Amino acid sequence: MESSAEELEVTATGLTVEQAIANLRSPDLSLRYYAAWWLGKFRVREPAAVDALIAALEDEADRTELGGYPLRRNAARALGKLSDRRAVPRLICCLACEDFYVREAAAQSLAMLGDPTAIPALMKLLAGGVDAAVFVPGRPHLIQPYDSVIEALGALQAKAAVSSIEPFINHPTARVQYAALRAMYQLTQEDSYGQRLVDGLANDDLKLRRVVLADLGAIGYVGAAEAIASCKVENSFKLLSLKGLLESQLQTQPEQLSDPAIHLMSLMDSLL
Repeated sequence: MESSAEELEVTATGLTVEQAIANLRSPDLSLRYYAAWWLGKFRVREPAAVDALIAALEDEADRTELGGYPLRRNAARALGKLSDRRAVPRLICCLACEDFYVREAAAQSLAMLGDPTAIPALMKLLAGGVDAAVFVPGRPHLIQPYDSVIEALGALQAKAAVSSIEPFINHPTARVQYAALRAMYQLTQEDSYGQRLVDGLANDDLKLRRVVLADLGAIGYVGAAEAIASCKVENSFKLLSLKGLLESQLQTQPEQLSDPAIHLMSLMDSLL
């Protein structure tokens, strides 16, 4: 039997699945940190790998001077890529972790796993609304990972969260604004939210334009096609965004290529 490209890549790293799982229990913290990243990178979906990563979400040994949990962060990120919902209860618990980046990684992974049981816990992180969504003194982040939480609620189709999410459209932080517009479009399908995201493609900040491209691709907003193709961003980012739009079109009309789908393919060809 021929090896898959992914299996060959795993072999090329010099680390086996068994070694990575064993390393998650090593006294060497650097080996544990790398193993968690590795298992997610190569999407090792073996039950033993998932079990080891879930256990790592409770790690107390790997801590930064500021009290963060690097291993927990990597384990939470990895679990979102492994498609095993057994991780959901522990990831929900991680939403209460004192480490901002663990909460952020947990929210992102819960969105990827698609389990609606996470919705109530995610909604709690929006408590206090926009007024409470301020920066932590002396830190480069807000009190909560609002953009990741809001995106997760949109991905999970949390209709009950609409009234909580909508005010964040006016948050002073652009990433939070865009996350709210993205989620509101997913939850309501109202064109105005998609159009406001398109307006974000004119942002002066290149990184934020890339964020908006990812958001438009994620929601499959076909009305953004021309604006995406002409956006002042690298073609690779445009292609990924247009690919998201095309996949959305193909899901809605799987039996034949619609005119919008054909147009999207033409735009993608022009960028190659």
